[in-house]
Amino acid sequence: MDLETQAAVCVGIISDTHGVIENAILALMEQCDVIVHAGDILDPDILRRVTPKSGHVIAVRGNNDTPEQWPSGTAHLLDTLPETAVLKLPGGILVVEHGHRVTPAHVRHEKLRARHPEARAIVYGHTHQRCIDTSAPIWVLNPGAAGRVRAYGGAGCLLLHATQHEWRIETKTLPTSNANSA
Repeated sequence: MDLETQAAVCVGIISDTHGVIENAILALMEQCDVIVHAGDILDPDILRRVTPKSGHVIAVRGNNDTPEQWPSGTAHLLDTLPETAVLKLPGGILVVEHGHRVTPAHVRHEKLRARHPEARAIVYGHTHQRCIDTSAPIWVLNPGAAGRVRAYGGAGCLLLHATQHEWRIETKTLPTSNANSA
């Protein structure tokens, strides 16, 4: 799939589902051209159920994506999940990793930027806390948790709208009282 030559691309950004994804987030992902999952999936069925228009889902392995924590008979699928993924989009490169290996936390953004100088934006998960750091030319983005585990302020996701000349982030957070799991 050649996304970088398209006029505009919408990327659904999720992380830290921990085996559960909210129905409303699934509905949002259906509207996207491609989805990235920044790890801690815990059930490969999550990746099957998030269905963007193109059917294209990119996922990386999180620290909790281990044979012991995945459903019986699915551990072999962990080998298909890279530590880092690169997505070429109109206007730049999006890099995805879980972020748990980038420590200490108080310098995580600086270290991510140093690791991926080719990126226009870097997506990570792990903390379950949404963060949109556009203070430097390389953005660092964390969508927060798209499931129920430590979904501070409610499960959520980010939508990245990318064109050759502009990237824009849209935040989506579900009300905590109305969140229904799928």
